[in-house]
Amino acid sequence: MRGLHPNYQNYARILARKTLKTIQFDERLTGIMSRHVYLDYNATAPLRGQARAAMERAMEVGANASSVHTPGRTARGVIETAREAVGALIGTRPANVIFTSGGTEANNLGLEQAQALGCERVLVGATEHPAIGDAAVRAGLAVTVLPCDQNGVLDMAVVAQELAKPGRAFVAVMHANNETGAIQPIDALAKAVRDAEGILLSDCVQSLGKLPIDLQTFGPHMITISAHKIGGPQGIGALALAQDIPVAPINKGGGQERGRRGGTENLIGIAGFGGAAQAARVQLHEGHSADLSTIRDAFEMRLQQAAPDLVVFSKNVERLPNTSCFSAPSLDAEKLLMTLDLAGFAVSAGSACSSGKVSRSHVLRAMGIEDNLALGAIRVSTGWQTDADDVTKLADCWLAAYRRAQATNAAA
Repeated sequence: MRGLHPNYQNYARILARKTLKTIQFDERLTGIMSRHVYLDYNATAPLRGQARAAMERAMEVGANASSVHTPGRTARGVIETAREAVGALIGTRPANVIFTSGGTEANNLGLEQAQALGCERVLVGATEHPAIGDAAVRAGLAVTVLPCDQNGVLDMAVVAQELAKPGRAFVAVMHANNETGAIQPIDALAKAVRDAEGILLSDCVQSLGKLPIDLQTFGPHMITISAHKIGGPQGIGALALAQDIPVAPINKGGGQERGRRGGTENLIGIAGFGGAAQAARVQLHEGHSADLSTIRDAFEMRLQQAAPDLVVFSKNVERLPNTSCFSAPSLDAEKLLMTLDLAGFAVSAGSACSSGKVSRSHVLRAMGIEDNLALGAIRVSTGWQTDADDVTKLADCWLAAYRRAQATNAAA
């Protein structure tokens, strides 16, 4: 257990005694997943059957999509079919979908266009994913952080002031926050950016498949998306354009993706992305998001009835239908995660990209949330396999931990 954070060493020993004795790795992994109620879809969604089937078919192709022979053209057909499916999900021409290794690379590729498109400065939202914030710094231009209110929504008055300053602006603002689910006013923002002759990039990794996106009317010049958030495989994403514009590559090589992203295409991953996109599009049209919203609201009501000091972050604004981020004073998220995990619930304390670290969220900090609340924040994110009864059981488990903490605090 060397290398583990000290707070996790005892936890790891408990898990080792409880679930990992004398069984093989693959059997252990299957057992852990089957025993856990998975409620961490914003980190990654379970692989959909449609994605798995598409990937298995692609595995049989066994050719390079850049080859001109028949097997190569078959591989090319797999890629272009998937590109059509992804384009249909977000309302843009297939040719405007540039496949990448994931959302992080897509964000980096998008920010790389700032100087190429004549922008002189970058504006980023205060609650952006690190994939945007770090890429903005590397873009080589002055970066201004746009503040948000206590609900995590951009202050549009400040946005207007910043856009009025000299120099074309490249604006990077996510559609929906991965931690709180807060949805930004992208329509109004896009109009303001376009009126100022700026460029708008929107990270839509979390909103993909949960909210309608039509790049013909949505507003941003480009968006970033990722397959594994909608039940596709990990390691495949895309930068998608509202219209065909020149894109300067950061990966230079064999001219793949119309010269916009060099490197042999991830045939199997792209096929899985296409399968997941088709399934997500069907569910979106069938109103699955409304079902998740009903589950979320009932879950939060149950918690608040029994824990009157509970705070649900971003509850007063439009949120993703599957996301609930909440806390009560003086709770410890690290201990809560361990307790819930041992009880068979997989939830999160925030972004999964900082695994192994449970610290104060930069999102909650930007919202002005005090430490006694922020350090106990838990995120529950549901999805296409979620059962309402499982969420009810999670509420009971969280409330039991809450009551124990209340009793401990009262006795201290």
